[in-house]
Amino acid sequence: MRSKRKTWQEKLADKPGYPKVIALQAGFPCYNAVHKMGAEVGEPVVLVNPSDVVALMQQVPPGRLTTIIEICRWLARKYQTKGCCTLTAGIFVMTAANAAEEAKREGRDLGIPYWRTLKADGYLNEKFPGGLEAHKALLEAEGFTVVQKGKRYYVAGYRDVLLGDFE
Repeated sequence: MRSKRKTWQEKLADKPGYPKVIALQAGFPCYNAVHKMGAEVGEPVVLVNPSDVVALMQQVPPGRLTTIIEICRWLARKYQTKGCCTLTAGIFVMTAANAAEEAKREGRDLGIPYWRTLKADGYLNEKFPGGLEAHKALLEAEGFTVVQKGKRYYVAGYRDVLLGDFE
């Protein structure tokens, strides 16, 4: 018998045993990004729950943006670690976006303005619902200027409207 596939909203459920603080290892998939944030091998990094990421995404008001790096920096401070696994946090950002759209189709609003969360360096997220074009359209509808660079898109001047101080 086939098992029922989890909905995006079900995937947003917190995981038992998390958040979890672990020592950074050179072989971790998120090593390079966490290392750029200042963490060295052996130093503590946090693997967070989806609710940690969603709570921050929900705080980004119209006219402001954040990035996965800003979210991870804030979470690292919250959990008093040197870094936050950007891979895990990035997966939760994408899951939150899909859960928000799934709920919207059901006539509910999860209050997650996911399109205001960018990848590192202000790039748009191709894994958001509808891909790059949909992400671009949502940002432009709020007055942001989206520029194409090769096959990628980024928000011009995103640093000027970056929200890094969450509550």
